[in-house]
Amino acid sequence: MKVSKLFKMFISLNNSEINHSFKESIFNGLSPDGSLYYPKKINQLTNLINNITKFSNQEIGFIVMKSFTKDEIPDKSLKKIIEKTINFDFPIKKIENNIFSFELFHGPTLAFKDVGATFLANSLEYFTKDKILNILVATSGDTGAAVANSFYNKKNINVIILFPKNKISSFQQKQITTKGNNIYGLQVDGDFDECQALVKDAFKDKDLRNKFDISSANSINIGRWLPQIIYYFILFKELKKRRLEKNISVSIPSGNFGNICAGIMSQKMGLKFNKIIGSTNINDTIPRYLSSGVFKPNKTKRTISNAMDVSNPSNFSRIEKLFKNDFKLLTKKMISEKVTEIETKNEIKKIFKEFGYVLDPHGAVGLVGLKRNLYNNEVGVFFETAHPIKFLNSIKKIIKLKEDFFNISSNFNSEERIYSIKNNYKSLIKFIESIN
Repeated sequence: MKVSKLFKMFISLNNSEINHSFKESIFNGLSPDGSLYYPKKINQLTNLINNITKFSNQEIGFIVMKSFTKDEIPDKSLKKIIEKTINFDFPIKKIENNIFSFELFHGPTLAFKDVGATFLANSLEYFTKDKILNILVATSGDTGAAVANSFYNKKNINVIILFPKNKISSFQQKQITTKGNNIYGLQVDGDFDECQALVKDAFKDKDLRNKFDISSANSINIGRWLPQIIYYFILFKELKKRRLEKNISVSIPSGNFGNICAGIMSQKMGLKFNKIIGSTNINDTIPRYLSSGVFKPNKTKRTISNAMDVSNPSNFSRIEKLFKNDFKLLTKKMISEKVTEIETKNEIKKIFKEFGYVLDPHGAVGLVGLKRNLYNNEVGVFFETAHPIKFLNSIKKIIKLKEDFFNISSNFNSEERIYSIKNNYKSLIKFIESIN
């Protein structure tokens, strides 16, 4: 399919002269200059917003993604992709007074990454014909599980998932390593940032990319990142149905900052939120940056909210672009909160004791960040980004739960198949060559 210049929808963050189509962008993962892709134009979806309660979640997903894919994917095919992507619920649950939990963990891998990963996998499958495509992805936990599930048995696609050894939960690791077939769980003796650096090195390696077709399934890939915008439209719909659509503040547990970036995008597309708060754990590069003006990632520290154990968030450069790379505007419009391990654990205890609701550690971080910034006249929403069962060992050390508290099976289909590499780029290259 030949794409006209009209549909060169994405530019490089570092070079606006680099213009690519949706297809080119999702296959490349990163722009040829090594930076992230960014939409040339962000469309206002006024009609959707004004009439949002009349639309189904799938119709909302179609309209949002159509604004970025244009006619590259015909409507009939795009609707099929959306049907495969949005086929579960996104409930809102009242926790206390004016505070609600937005549960994004009802998909197949029990984490919010399911929507983006599934959309990307089916989009790549739509465009992929007879050549082999290698998906490289680094994970701090939930991304790898969602990618493994979404890409499992996809024709002509190999998936290599780099995860930090002994730094993700046992549940998350099994979700990655028990699939088999075209899914390769690759443990690295390092942290998430080091795994991500190896992936980025591969995308910058022209010799490697001339030899193999490579793409990414991290939120650096626009096909993984942009579908997360759909959450915010669904959230707005659900609140409007309850006549709570005014004075909304939202708190997002933030690691690689892709989900909160999607939220800011939704504001640019017309949604009205008072505040969108990026709540981090003790890996607090962004809160420190917003207060000091100095961007200085520290060594990543391990926490019970491990999917947020990220010190150099890739998507933050997109957020800066959304605020025109104006630091004063950024600090005026954006809030980011650091939440300690003690605060996270105490919030899990408090909410369970008072309301019988089990927070996952990431949701707990989001809730603490929300409470610090919520006014009495506002509706507060925090994102629950993963099911608590994925962090059961940590949670059971904080609160007492019966073994059958969660009515969810954690059985896995097969034995783990784990591959290991040294924490260097040559080891990654050898592994890629060995499976192609």
